[in-house]
Amino acid sequence: MKSRIARAIGLEFSPVAVSWTDKMPQDAKQFKKGRFGCVMFMLAAAARGKTAVFDRETYGCYGGGVGLGFGNTYKAFPGGEEGFCRFLSTGNKGSAQGEQIAEQLKPFVRQEFYDDFMLGERYLKSPQLVEKFIQNLPITDVPQKYAVFQPLSAVDEKENPPDIVAFLADMDQLAALVIFANHSRQTNDNVTIPWAAGCQTLALYPLQESRSKNPRAVVGLTDISARLYVKRALKRDLMSFAAPFALFKEMEENLDNSFVERTTWKELVALKKG
Repeated sequence: MKSRIARAIGLEFSPVAVSWTDKMPQDAKQFKKGRFGCVMFMLAAAARGKTAVFDRETYGCYGGGVGLGFGNTYKAFPGGEEGFCRFLSTGNKGSAQGEQIAEQLKPFVRQEFYDDFMLGERYLKSPQLVEKFIQNLPITDVPQKYAVFQPLSAVDEKENPPDIVAFLADMDQLAALVIFANHSRQTNDNVTIPWAAGCQTLALYPLQESRSKNPRAVVGLTDISARLYVKRALKRDLMSFAAPFALFKEMEENLDNSFVERTTWKELVALKKG
């Protein structure tokens, strides 16, 4: 399966098909059980032509388990949800329980994680706001065993259509994708940009949108931790744009006789080429 839009706007990397299934794909990359890994590494691998798979024991990190639809895995975070609420905000330093857990963890975790656990990532102002953040996430526990990332070109639409198609785009390409998502709609708010982990904007939020009568696309990589990992892997400054499959099909139909044939887009592309 191919994307005409990806070719028309000159995407460097393959669109990534996100699917949930009970069938284990062959020759797929997978994190080791119980080992840390960021879902963004697997996104980068899929964008470069590989297949990646996750299950409830190999989702990489606590936010990744949530982002991939495997329930509220924040409950498994060291110190439970309370520990995570401090981790994402002000840190566990000053909490007797948090500091005790940190000492137990220190020999077994990366220094980066230990520092964030103690001092906080500071993405939200207080632990109480992180509680609200979790409450507002569309947390779901999918019935399928596996979440799969693969290049769109490896998907057979008739045999196994994806749930979501995710693009990795620069700023000009992102603007084009936003236009395509609104091109044939009667409203102009068909793209949303929630703040959440990179994997949550890539999979969890688009999965929620896919259940809507008029699903919206979700812009992601607003999570700077995710941006760091993607930039390390792909060496590019990119945003993600995840479209539920029904919207992706609609967007593809919007390509003909669209703005990509007109002067403004062509001039924008020419400027990029220098």
